[in-house]
Amino acid sequence: MLDENELQPWVELGADQRRQLVDVRQVFEAWRHVHQDLQHRFAGSVRWVTRRGHDYLHRKIGERERSLGRRSPETEQAIAAFLSGRTEAKDRASRLAARLDELAPVNRALRLGRVPRVFARILRRLDEQGLLGTHLLVVGTHALFAFEAAAGVQLRSGLLATSDGDLLWDARQRLSLLLPEARREGVLALLQRVDHSFQMRAPGDFRAFNSDGFWVDLIRPEDRTFFATSARATVGENAADLRPSPIHGLEWWLNVPRWEAVVVGEDGYPVRMATIDPRAFALHKLWLAQQPQRDPVKAARDRAQAQVAWRLASTFLGLKLAGDELRGLPASMRALAPDLEAAPPSNPEVETTPRW
Repeated sequence: MLDENELQPWVELGADQRRQLVDVRQVFEAWRHVHQDLQHRFAGSVRWVTRRGHDYLHRKIGERERSLGRRSPETEQAIAAFLSGRTEAKDRASRLAARLDELAPVNRALRLGRVPRVFARILRRLDEQGLLGTHLLVVGTHALFAFEAAAGVQLRSGLLATSDGDLLWDARQRLSLLLPEARREGVLALLQRVDHSFQMRAPGDFRAFNSDGFWVDLIRPEDRTFFATSARATVGENAADLRPSPIHGLEWWLNVPRWEAVVVGEDGYPVRMATIDPRAFALHKLWLAQQPQRDPVKAARDRAQAQVAWRLASTFLGLKLAGDELRGLPASMRALAPDLEAAPPSNPEVETTPRW
């Protein structure tokens, strides 16, 4: 007779795993805070420039340089504070990075590494460039990693088997807020900085793949106002970049709460993952499974993922389907809540890989 735990689509983390994960998250959050300081607060360089017999404090970031004022006790103090602050931040970042290096093999030994190595590296790059959680969200199967991490469990392999990662582009966000590299190069170039073998299937396509057969899909809501919001369907300014593919129903995902979690990649290093609320994920997956044109095999997996996302949200995260948080979803989708709550436990060992 099967144990009750063997019937669950997840395994709860052990005490050692939980302690390790808490330590990893704390160190990572501290490192990320310092790293962001180095990218923004202490970015660029400062120097004195002589103009017409007077010294002026200049700061240069990228190709832009501006004056911060004539030499004075205030500007002298400003340059001293900048230089000492940057030195201290670099030292702290180095020490925290070394600590993450120490934790990585332990994470692997405790089997905490969950996110495929290449996708974890992609998320780190997107986060560094200010794209993750603002312009791009993780959707599809990989979002389950964020939900399980928040719940303190690990889902069984069948629910997570996939060889691609889906990124939802929110075109409402202004590109001018991005770092220059992201604006200039776009998503494809950022992927190639992670793995030079990434290439598009065809010019202007929405899919890129690497030499190991891992795919990254750039998708967007099927919205009539899309091109009015952004004159170009690329994330960067490069016309050779990926072009997001319009998918019906994804417009609702931009109107529900966001969900973030620190997860661990297969390489043992932590990574920030930004996606949508697990309840919205579950309701959308159930709605998708009921669409007449949906492939039966994919529909079965949709239902399984919908059920497990909801069970994690309700069992471990204390979330409910009633409330104003999900008002961004259409009434017809919210009406599926009773079906979701009444659904039997899903079969976690479905091994098919769905496509949108």
